[in-house]
Amino acid sequence: MIRIMEPGKLALAVMASGRGSNFDAICAAIDRNELNAQVKIVVSDKEAPVLDKARQRGIPALHIDPSEYKNKSDYEKVIIEKIREHGAGLVVLAGYMRLVGTELLHGFKMRVINIHPALLPSFTGLHAQKQAVDYGVRYSGCTVHLVDEGMDTGPIILQKMVPVYQEDDEESLSERILVEEHDTYWRALQLIAEGRVYVEGRKVFIKEEIA
Repeated sequence: MIRIMEPGKLALAVMASGRGSNFDAICAAIDRNELNAQVKIVVSDKEAPVLDKARQRGIPALHIDPSEYKNKSDYEKVIIEKIREHGAGLVVLAGYMRLVGTELLHGFKMRVINIHPALLPSFTGLHAQKQAVDYGVRYSGCTVHLVDEGMDTGPIILQKMVPVYQEDDEESLSERILVEEHDTYWRALQLIAEGRVYVEGRKVFIKEEIA
């Protein structure tokens, strides 16, 4: 059984591709002193709104364009270099819309975390909310998991269930799931900060809090 991280303040690298609502939620939890962490750097594969949000907070924010590199390995080597330069040790994917490659996974072994808008292993990949609505499931939700080399296949840390109503469409379900994402992600990170998250095989074990 392997402990993800020893107890202590997390030094986070956030990777995102969009507006950064999960980044906002993580920062808000830090501001409330509910998450023992500091965001050291934000990286995006495009000039996304999340970068402006990071800069407004005084957090280093970098647009690293994958089209400027000959392959994913070279692109991720630069990301690893920048993350390490800024002293981050845990990579948090917050709406990062690219599959993470082996370079980054090996560079931060068992220290890349993602949140997915479905109850994995159901509805992996893009448009998970639409997949849930179209399939007719009664419940969906969100999943915080360790990232491995598959698509949304890594060991599960936390899940939160959200009911799917008969009148739901992709947009309405997405909005309700997002509310739970914003609460669940930082809670999973705090468990890691407390040193309570262990992995054995593909199972995650959360140890009881030590008094």
